[in-house]
Amino acid sequence: MDKVISMANSSVLVMVLIALLGTLAPLTEARAFFVFGDSLVDSGNNNYLVTSARADSPPYGIDYPTHRATGRFSNGLNIPDIISQKIKSESTLPYLSPQLTGKKLLVGANFASAGIGILNDTGVQFLNIIRIYTQLEYFQQYQQRLTALVGAQKARGIVNQALVLITLGGNDFVNNYYLVPNSARSRQFALPNYVRYLISEYQKILMRLYKLGARRVLVTGTGPMGCVPAERAMRSRNGECAAELQQASALFNPQLVQMLQGLNKKFHADVFIAANTHEMHMDFITDPQAFGFTTSKIACCGQGPYNGLGLCTVLSNLCSNRGQYAFWDAFHPSEKANRLIVQQIMTGSTMYMNPMNLSTIMALDSRT
Repeated sequence: MDKVISMANSSVLVMVLIALLGTLAPLTEARAFFVFGDSLVDSGNNNYLVTSARADSPPYGIDYPTHRATGRFSNGLNIPDIISQKIKSESTLPYLSPQLTGKKLLVGANFASAGIGILNDTGVQFLNIIRIYTQLEYFQQYQQRLTALVGAQKARGIVNQALVLITLGGNDFVNNYYLVPNSARSRQFALPNYVRYLISEYQKILMRLYKLGARRVLVTGTGPMGCVPAERAMRSRNGECAAELQQASALFNPQLVQMLQGLNKKFHADVFIAANTHEMHMDFITDPQAFGFTTSKIACCGQGPYNGLGLCTVLSNLCSNRGQYAFWDAFHPSEKANRLIVQQIMTGSTMYMNPMNLSTIMALDSRT
């Protein structure tokens, strides 16, 4: 009888352990998310740096859950935040945040830094920013910290199974080639040659990311750079999109897709997923009313023509109805626009996501 009771107790104990492990599993099994790139995806790393490329003062963050400026270049959530929501995870912390310790490491990390580009000489005017190869070095450091937490094999699995987002390229035009008339890079390269150079340098970055363990990487193209309020204010006569920057996007984006397809062929896997953020933006820029916006030309926060000159500060013009503006400031989409972009990342056709959207990726990866 005692033996039967003992066996029954053992069975109960096993069931309790299984139940406990089941509740703990999400802490260790949830898919990690890593973010690299520029101000479109920076969640606050630049707050910890001596740089002018910061968004840590009002009215930035006016619609964020805390209603405080966090370092995101948005009135509210940015693209990584919304992707985190869609994959049922919490937002990744900036890598430089002192809160990124312990189990928070299992969520992933955001390494992005406003102002950076593919090239090291992009954004030099912003002084102290985390250039892309430094972001990759921090990714190595992160992996060492993760290994100390969960062990080498587990850490490797978390990185291999993670979702990665990288957003680069826009600043190499806006804050480099076209920053000033007769810039050093524009004297060195005709535009088509500069684009080819950028693509070749970007390929090296992505191969390094692969070597560091990334196996599912969303790579965004440049948006319609000539259509942001800043470029309309500085370069257009009648508010039209700036032709030279639109030409740069038209050259860069197809070559980026081609390069990603070449890498996938090399690695015999769909590692790199091209997100056509140019088309995603153009949908609501060309027909803002269809998406509930009243304007896609004028920024919500700023000054000068189209609110496109200078920084967004407490002294700037500020719209009261942020949901009606496609652009929050001179360069960055509003939270509502970010949500439209992420919706296409999640469910868009191959016109927007090549070779597949994020929902398809999640479904495929859940089977392995």
